[in-house]
Amino acid sequence: MSSFVDKLKPSEPSGSAIIARERAQSDISVDALSQTLFAGDDYLERQARILPILTAEPLFDKKQQANLSRPDLFKLALARAKLLRRLVDQHGWDINDYKLAETLVDDVSPYFLHMHMFVTTIREQASDEQQAHFMPLIISFKIIGAYAQTELGHGSNVQGIELQARWDPSTKEFILHSPTLTACKWWNGSLGRTANYAIVVAQLLLPKPGMKANEKPEYVSHGPHPFVVQVRDLKTHQPPEGVVIGDIGPKFGYDTIDNAYMLFDNFRIPHSALLCRYAKVNPNTGIYSKPAVPAVVYGTMTYVRSLIVHQSRLGLARAVTIAVRYTSIRRQFKDRDSTNGVERAVLDYPTVQIRVLPLVAATYALHYTGLAMQKIYKDARKEIENGNFSPLASMHSMSSGLKSLSTNMVADGIETCRRALGGHGYGGGSGFTRLSPDYLSRVTVEGDNWMITQQVASYLIKRMGEAAAQSTGADASHLEVFSALNGGSPLQHYDIMNSDEQIVEAFRRRASFLVYGVYADRIVEKKPWTSLMIQLNKVSHAQSITMVVEFFQESLSSHEHLSTTTQAALRNLYRLFAYHHMEREGNDFIRSRAISQCQLDALPGRIQELMAQIRPHAVKLVDSWMIPDYLLDRYTENPTL
Repeated sequence: MSSFVDKLKPSEPSGSAIIARERAQSDISVDALSQTLFAGDDYLERQARILPILTAEPLFDKKQQANLSRPDLFKLALARAKLLRRLVDQHGWDINDYKLAETLVDDVSPYFLHMHMFVTTIREQASDEQQAHFMPLIISFKIIGAYAQTELGHGSNVQGIELQARWDPSTKEFILHSPTLTACKWWNGSLGRTANYAIVVAQLLLPKPGMKANEKPEYVSHGPHPFVVQVRDLKTHQPPEGVVIGDIGPKFGYDTIDNAYMLFDNFRIPHSALLCRYAKVNPNTGIYSKPAVPAVVYGTMTYVRSLIVHQSRLGLARAVTIAVRYTSIRRQFKDRDSTNGVERAVLDYPTVQIRVLPLVAATYALHYTGLAMQKIYKDARKEIENGNFSPLASMHSMSSGLKSLSTNMVADGIETCRRALGGHGYGGGSGFTRLSPDYLSRVTVEGDNWMITQQVASYLIKRMGEAAAQSTGADASHLEVFSALNGGSPLQHYDIMNSDEQIVEAFRRRASFLVYGVYADRIVEKKPWTSLMIQLNKVSHAQSITMVVEFFQESLSSHEHLSTTTQAALRNLYRLFAYHHMEREGNDFIRSRAISQCQLDALPGRIQELMAQIRPHAVKLVDSWMIPDYLLDRYTENPTL
């Protein structure tokens, strides 16, 4: 029987022959487009250099890992993480080499939080003296850190966390204490088994001023603050007395990381544990010095949100690469109106194109958004470090809104791509069995996606208030909408069918119109905040999708060195992305007079035209992300697919 099966081959034409024809029908240069996408960060050079090293190591072989239990997956991930760290020394890798190697291995490493949130918090929140002490230990892996903020009872509502850090002036120590079960730290990655240090976020409680020595102490909370705490012995790896810590158990995904629970029972930590770049407690007087801008203590969250936005496009790129290649090869049904008896490629059906091709466009849109977000974050951090905190509110709003929007788009997009594979999308060989559940965490981690949009809306309402007051620097689109809706010149439609720039203006108009609506409800009509939450979420997404469209449109000017065909394909992707969203939210665009009913009616036909123009280039457009088979969980011996 085995010899009979061994001789069987797939029906002709083979998958590799079909993919070769797909690539041959497009004159897009994959190399040129890839070099453009990854210009300036050496990503492709790093991948070409690091991938052979990883695939040569038996420990990184992925063929059997789907059959492992959760404990075995964690042990495998820990062994891989240790090997990666040894490879850093062996090959002289820098931090970007290490992070790319982590991405390719595709484990959420037990050291992930150490190399991201722990080190970032020390770098941004610690004093120079604290950094001088901890940074060498972190970089050398002599200590392993985690980030402990979320609790069983509070996650997104950081102000509501219950863990206490009481100041004891007699010993000049802080006392960490979990007063309730819901004060238990929860979900804290890398802490369940791996880390021996943690950034612990707790309510800073200081004795009420003016109390006498014999009085029962009363405490005043100064809000959540970060502390760096040793939570395990460096030799025995056991938690000290007063600290209870362990792994929370099975999860929906992320089986390779040890998410933790942790409680404290009047556990004493030194004064030096408070990260004090911005907030300080005088050890002699107990006097508290607050940050110039309180929100600066949330810098780590802002960093991680900006990182999530930047990384989102590669998560979606993996999914669309699988979906486009599969639906190009997969044949199902004959054309009812053709005498040709050949079954058609699934991707030739508009019902498949409308699901997959807008996601190809979204991948590019998110790519340029992520690049812009990273630049804005880095520029803002420089300003903050120089004492200028003015960019903080805008950066916080942008990172919150884009995090919510991008992770929703990618999580939903991954599932859409999986379903586009039909029955085979449910199988273990699809490439989605780890990608899908692991990415789902992004829609709730670092703030639930519905909750954090309130922060964006709050910022936008303030900006509309500036327009109402005719303040210098008020947003031009806000000014236009405010003026028009308060007796000024009527709003005019934009020529979205003939101008890429006017597409952006239409999105701005729609966003400003929605912002004005919640401004009027909240500020003028004094409606309760909770009653407006659905509108607030909509406003945030409208503003965020506007930024995505704007960043995508701005990127088109950087493609002049590419071939005419490639430039046209990217412009079509931009328009497909914008029109697809515009059609889905057509009522808002009509209400805001950004577009006319006639234009809205024309969008479905225009979208189909764009998909037909993009279709011949679809395979090369996903090839340009240069995602290796190793990351797609493909184990074929044929590298041409």
